[in-house]
Amino acid sequence: MAKSGGDNPFPLNEMMTQGFEQTRKAMESCLDLVEKNVKAVPWVDTDLTKKMKTFTEQNITTASEFAQKASSAKDFQDFWRIQAEFMQAQWKAFTEQTKELTESATKNATNVMKGSST
Repeated sequence: MAKSGGDNPFPLNEMMTQGFEQTRKAMESCLDLVEKNVKAVPWVDTDLTKKMKTFTEQNITTASEFAQKASSAKDFQDFWRIQAEFMQAQWKAFTEQTKELTESATKNATNVMKGSST
């Protein structure tokens, strides 16, 4: 039986690359939409918006790196190792990003409340 995908007996490269490219484009479109809507609301803190954009860009980059690593997996064991490492890193990043976004949103809400009470 002929192997597709060159020398790699675990040929997920093309399928994963297409899937992640579609996901990346969708995430970028969503980010653009959020950014446009946030700019339309004058009381939204620009620091919060910048952080959201930065985190989204980081997450897109990390997902692309994962796709490249996963597509080079030699077998299922290698793939699952790469997947587990990616998920651990993403949970850590998610926790840190959530903390930072919460702090920024809280600061912004406090400033808005101070401004409206004067």
